[in-house]
Amino acid sequence: MTASGTRNDGTVPFRATLGRSVALFSAFRKEQTDPAFFYGTLARDTVAQLRSYTPLRERLVVDVGGGPGYFADALREAGARCLCVDSDAHEMTLHGREADAFAVQGSALNLPLRTDSVDVCFSSNVLEHVPDRVRMADEMVRVTRPGGLVYLSYTLWFSPWGGHETSPWHYLGGSYAAERFTRRHGRRPKNDFGRTMYAAHAEEMLRWARTRADVEPVDIRPRYLPTWMKPVVHVPVLREVVTWNLLLVLRKR
Repeated sequence: MTASGTRNDGTVPFRATLGRSVALFSAFRKEQTDPAFFYGTLARDTVAQLRSYTPLRERLVVDVGGGPGYFADALREAGARCLCVDSDAHEMTLHGREADAFAVQGSALNLPLRTDSVDVCFSSNVLEHVPDRVRMADEMVRVTRPGGLVYLSYTLWFSPWGGHETSPWHYLGGSYAAERFTRRHGRRPKNDFGRTMYAAHAEEMLRWARTRADVEPVDIRPRYLPTWMKPVVHVPVLREVVTWNLLLVLRKR
C-alpha cells in the first residue's frame, strides 16, 4: 500500500460504502437505455470487489453465465485469464457485441470443465435463472481447484427486483407477474417465471454452504449494500427482502 492509499499495483482498495451503493443503483437506471454503461460499471466494481478476496493476475477464472462478456473484459483488464461459459449463444452477442473468442456454450448445471481446473469460479446474477440452484453451485465447487475461490452472487426472489422486469408484481406470484407483463407488452418477459427465472432464496444457498464440508466461507454479504448492512444476512425472513442480492464467497478446501 502506498502513501496515496493505492495498492502497489496501482489499484484502489475496494470499499463497500454508501456512496458506492448509490452510484450502482444510479447506473442501474440506465440498464435498458445504455447497457454498455451499466454492465461496464457493474463489471469494474465487481472485479474490484473480487480482487479484495484473491489476486487475479495470471489466474484462470471461469465466468459462469458470462453472456456478452462485460465481466470477462474487466477480469482480463485486471490480468486474469478468463473463460466464459453460457448456455445461450444469443446471450453472447447481446447489445451488438461480438461473441468472445474465449467462450464456450455449455450448461451451468453441467459445466464443460475438468474437476479442480480453475482458480476462480465466478457467477453474477445467473443462479436465479436455473431450475436447480444447488446443482449449479455444486458444479462451481467441483471445477474449482483446492485453495481456489467461488464467487456466487444472485438476486433474491423477495427483493424489490426479484421479479426483474415483472417487479413488483412478483410479490403477487411469479406466474401472475409474467402474465400481467405479457398482457401489457404483447410478449413474454425475457425473465419468464418458471421458464427462464425461478424463485431463489437466501436460506436455500446458506443451508447448502453450511452442509459442504469442502468449502469454507470467506465472506457472505449483500453484494450491493454498504459493509454496515452485512448483519442483515443473519436475520431470517428480513434478509430475503433487504439483502437484495446475496453474495457468497467461498474457498475450496
